[in-house]
Order: sequence, then C-alpha cells, then structure tokens
Amino acid sequence: MNLRRNNIQIKGAGHVIQATGYSLAGFRVLMREEAARLEVVMLLVALVSFYIAGVAWLHYFILAAIFFVLLCVEAINTAIELIVDRTSPEISEYGKQTKDLGSFAVFCMLAVFSIYSLLVVFAPT
Repeated sequence: MNLRRNNIQIKGAGHVIQATGYSLAGFRVLMREEAARLEVVMLLVALVSFYIAGVAWLHYFILAAIFFVLLCVEAINTAIELIVDRTSPEISEYGKQTKDLGSFAVFCMLAVFSIYSLLVVFAPT
C-alpha cells in the first residue's frame, strides 16, 4: 500500500512509522471489542497456568504465536462485522451467514488456543 500525505508518496522509514500508527489505531479499535478483551484475559490465565506448571520457554513462544493469530482472526472478524453492518444494516441471510463464518473462524482459533494451553499444563511429560 502506498501511503500518501498531501498527495506526496511516503517512503522508507516514514512509511513504516505511518503504517505502524495505522496498526496501533486498529489495535485500539479491536480492544474496544469485549471478545478481544476476554481473549487477553484468557492469555493472562494461560500465562499464569504455564508459570505454575513450570513449562519450558518454548511453550510460551508457541502460545504467543497462537495468541497473535487469534487476535488477527478476531480483528478480521471485527472488520467483517463492521463492513456488513455498514453495507447491509437490515437483517439479511447474507449478513447473518457472513458474520457466522467470521465467528466460526474465531471459534476455531479459540479452540486451538484452549486445547494447546490445556495440553501443555495438564498432559503428562
């Protein structure tokens, strides 16, 4: 994506800085969603559980990777919901199915996160 300010293309470090600002703005939008905040709580619970169980550091990194993918899917789902609500404010089967598919994607990632966390904490070593 070419970023522009006053019709001048921004390149190099300026591009990275401006893109980072957009990403942080997106993160702030996502954190207004209750589901995303609950996922952060799930991460904290998992981290405390990992600490108590004394798991290897590799598991923390894997958990972080799974969590970031979960947040990405949650962000995409939120974007889908915003678009559907904007373009199709009336109740429609199309809108329902679109939102249901996004919700299913989040559910799948929540399942991966939860199953991995439970296996790491409770599986015999």
